[in-house]
Amino acid sequence: MEFSDFGNKLSQHSGILQLMDDISRPLPPGVKAKPLGGGNPARVEAAEKVYREELEKLLADGDSFENVIAHYDSPQGRVGFLRTAAEFFRKEYGWDVTEDNIALTNGSQSAMFYLFNLFSGKTGDKVQKILFPVMPEYIGYADQGIESGTFCSIPSKCVYSDDRTFKYVLDANAVSDYLDSHPEVGAMAVSRPTNPSGNVLRDSEIKILADLAHKHSIPLIIDNAYGIPFPDIVFCEDAAPVWNEDIILSMSLSKIGLPSIRTGIVIARKDIIKAVGNINAIAALATGSFGPVLAEDLLRTGKLTSISRNAIQPFYKAKAEKIEGYIRKYFEGTDYHFHKIEGSIFCWIYLPSLSMPTLEFYSLLMKDGVVTVPGEYFFFPADDGSYPHEHYDKCLRLNYSGDDSLVEEGIRIIADRYRENSIERR
Repeated sequence: MEFSDFGNKLSQHSGILQLMDDISRPLPPGVKAKPLGGGNPARVEAAEKVYREELEKLLADGDSFENVIAHYDSPQGRVGFLRTAAEFFRKEYGWDVTEDNIALTNGSQSAMFYLFNLFSGKTGDKVQKILFPVMPEYIGYADQGIESGTFCSIPSKCVYSDDRTFKYVLDANAVSDYLDSHPEVGAMAVSRPTNPSGNVLRDSEIKILADLAHKHSIPLIIDNAYGIPFPDIVFCEDAAPVWNEDIILSMSLSKIGLPSIRTGIVIARKDIIKAVGNINAIAALATGSFGPVLAEDLLRTGKLTSISRNAIQPFYKAKAEKIEGYIRKYFEGTDYHFHKIEGSIFCWIYLPSLSMPTLEFYSLLMKDGVVTVPGEYFFFPADDGSYPHEHYDKCLRLNYSGDDSLVEEGIRIIADRYRENSIERR
């Protein structure tokens, strides 16, 4: 038997496969895990208490639970939740949306797969591409194109500070020039906050990208899985949610503490939403019901945003401050930099003196039980197949949401191994 090209592409080894496998793969006997890899959110007691209460209300309400588990929702998603969400965004932000502008998917990963392939691949006599204008970007995007070669990227600018931090910023001129000379670009896509770096594109940067999208009649896809208003894991100003008909906004319930129920939310023009619903029907019949059921009243009453603002965001802000302290303590005296932690649940550390690629360093750290994600997976190649960024094979993504003592121990071991495998040391 022989797989098709499509089958081979989607079944090959990938960065996202390695990341998810590392979450549950057992380490060698006797090696204690220091899990700084993966993307699992933390368990936040205040949030879980509210979700339990919502489930108990459902169980106590006659046969409501049985009705949820016994019936499919529509391919576009649970109608009651769509109406509630539309009302929320109209009231909260003044967006001109109805339930016809919103669709649910089985997780935001599925949403991005649908959207990327709606706007990339063979289109008439040309092959459309998705442009990632701020590289590095999320590991889970890299292999989502059904056709090969449909992703392109532009390295971000990098601004270093004296305190060992740096920040990626949009190279607006490079993006504009690329779009002017590449009419095959079918859409642009960014995550905000950015996975892996914790970077948050400012309002001014989003406006530049949205204006360019409008100029070139393409959508700007914004993956808001960590953003405002929920889960609100954002630690900086000038990061307001934005939507208009040039923007496709993807959101999620995962990072608010509900990753297993796989609920993605897409806000877009009505014709795009209809297409997403149609794809849902073909790929999954319908979307899961538990996420919308648990979240609908919480969204209507404002509890969902309150949980985000008063429990989720402060929890991760404290975690971010702790990992920054660990890095400064254990990496002192080495050549290191880390990205300003402006949002998400990750720290992105740059090790310029590392004597090996981070893919190799990742394997070395695994022997000590330290699970990380090597930076190579977050850089997508330029048109000529190169990876034009000095950070390409010298960065690690670290998830700081776990047990503080294990995070600290992991940072200590990474720093020790860095000293042992530094070009300066040799």
